Amino acid sequence: MAVEVATFGMGCFWGAERVFSRVEGVLSTEVGYAGGDYENPTYRDVCTGKTGHAEVVRVFYDPDRVTYEQLLEVFWENHDPTTPNRQGPDVGSQYRSVIFYHSPEQREAALKMKSRLESSGRFAKPIVTEIAPAAKFYRAEEYHQKYFDRHRVSNY
Repeated sequence: MAVEVATFGMGCFWGAERVFSRVEGVLSTEVGYAGGDYENPTYRDVCTGKTGHAEVVRVFYDPDRVTYEQLLEVFWENHDPTTPNRQGPDVGSQYRSVIFYHSPEQREAALKMKSRLESSGRFAKPIVTEIAPAAKFYRAEEYHQKYFDRHRVSNY
């Protein structure tokens, strides 16, 4: 079985992980930090907004069961890609909307879908989602992994 990886930032990584972990064909998820210039950041470091990292979810999936395009749909449907550095009550560059692509094909698919959404009129404001090459991923502290499942939060 082939396993591919996708990385998305869409606000607090707890909710993003919950959403993607429920997608058929997703084999596993992990949350962490990517896109910054600070080595080995901690949650406390990232929360300052000074490291440049975004909270992200890394998604390992079986491309025979779920396509990257389907994962992109989940991404676009589960956050507001028009709010710069903010999702709901979470404010700061660590909560930005970002797609970190791992291949030229992922880059092309992300750009194509973003363009299609921009011209569709689905969003009243411009899409601010960043599309960037996969950055070094730093796995978040263990207490952040599968947070909602471990704390039995079911209303998300």
